Amino acid sequence: MEPYAPVAEQYADFARWSRDESPCFSQWAAGVAEDPDVLALLSQLPQVKQQPNLVFAAARWHGVPAPGPYSGLRDALIGDDGTIRATVLSRSTQTNEVGRLATLTPAFAAIAGGAPLALIEVGASAGLCLYPDRYTYAWSTEAGPVTSGQGPRLECEVAGGFPQRMSVPRVEWRAGIDLNPLSVTDDDAMAWLANLVWPEQDDRRERLRVAVEVARADPPALVAGDLLTELPALVERAAGQIGPAGRVVVFHSAVIAYLETDDRVRFHEMMTDLVERRRCHWVSNEGPRVLPQVSASGPSEPDGQASFAMGVDGQLVAWTHGHGRSMTWLAPSVDAA
Repeated sequence: MEPYAPVAEQYADFARWSRDESPCFSQWAAGVAEDPDVLALLSQLPQVKQQPNLVFAAARWHGVPAPGPYSGLRDALIGDDGTIRATVLSRSTQTNEVGRLATLTPAFAAIAGGAPLALIEVGASAGLCLYPDRYTYAWSTEAGPVTSGQGPRLECEVAGGFPQRMSVPRVEWRAGIDLNPLSVTDDDAMAWLANLVWPEQDDRRERLRVAVEVARADPPALVAGDLLTELPALVERAAGQIGPAGRVVVFHSAVIAYLETDDRVRFHEMMTDLVERRRCHWVSNEGPRVLPQVSASGPSEPDGQASFAMGVDGQLVAWTHGHGRSMTWLAPSVDAA
């Protein structure tokens, strides 16, 4: 999704993108895209606050039934006394879907090569994705099942030459950066994260509940600040924590889209420099238009799929489902054991 596109385009695009994942949200988005009164209302919001996920979540937070008809959403938005608007302005879309670890962890394992990792998540929200070593992964590949790890189970359908041996890497240090980091011990913040999960997706809500329990057992270190200014110092801190035998990995998923175009370029340049100077490795997992140089470095997006482009050190290695349910592995079939 492109949060800086014109509002009608955002909602029309979201209607297509969510069709197979949430019939309710797809219907709502299609309704908004063709409703001049609601479009005019949403156009009064700051541009980054116009996005469907945030507006729909705020409406649900204040009682709009979902699944439910578009008329319920429309009536709530048109008749809003400022309550829904205040929630849109004060909250953010920080779902941080832990299911993405099923697609991110193979990249972490390929980088680790058996060495311990120090993980830094950019746009960490509550830091739920900082625990790849606390889950069991079941990858269904063209050559048969691949399973690794210990803990709650995450499943993923895989196409391509996926490694047939995969060891979940050892994480010795973990931290995150976010403009508004959330505490896993804050019940209100965790309720908002659950509210961000799309209405029909009970499996994701249950996965979120489990992920919060995992993180509460060992709460992550989170830095409040701008990733463009805070990240280099945190990379150096991680290097000091992990030592020469370990590897520092900076990663992010569905985050850089929220930067304006110039800042996306700055981020790409900063990460390229850090990688070239061997200060860290970089795993990116974003929509194909967000970091176009990464997307263009490998085969094009599979036909008919709404995918994220996952890169390692700026090179495309996989096309991934936005919530981690599937992936097309593009990297060489080298065992990461």
